[in-house]
Order: sequence, then C-alpha cells, then structure tokens
Amino acid sequence: MTATDRPATDLEPWARALLRCPVTGAELVDGRDADGSPVLISTDPERPLRYPVLDGIPVLLVDEARPAS
Repeated sequence: MTATDRPATDLEPWARALLRCPVTGAELVDGRDADGSPVLISTDPERPLRYPVLDGIPVLLVDEARPAS
C-alpha cells in the first residue's frame, strides 16, 4: 500500500464515521492535497472544504478549512 492509497487517518472505522465538517456538518472523505499530504474533504456540494491531517490527526478547526478544488 502506497502513501496515496492509505486513508488520511488511522482512526477506528466507527470513530472515523463520526467525523463531520465543523462548518457545514457534511461527511468528510479522505483526500490528498496538491503536495500529496493527507486531507479530509467535506462532501457538501455547495461549500466543499478541506482540512489538514497532521501526523494522522485531523485538524477540524474552522480557521484551518480551505476551499476544496
């Protein structure tokens, strides 16, 4: 499994399923930033946001949200 195939977090599946975008409340899915670093991306169709994952820990702070492209 390569770094791009791995999930953004190592959380247990039940805990991962609880995570939601703090801005929109939408589900978050695994993704990669342009530089290959892991992010969680909001599935909200009107306001998709991405959140960094640092050392396997999602940083779900409103100030850290960036528009997903």
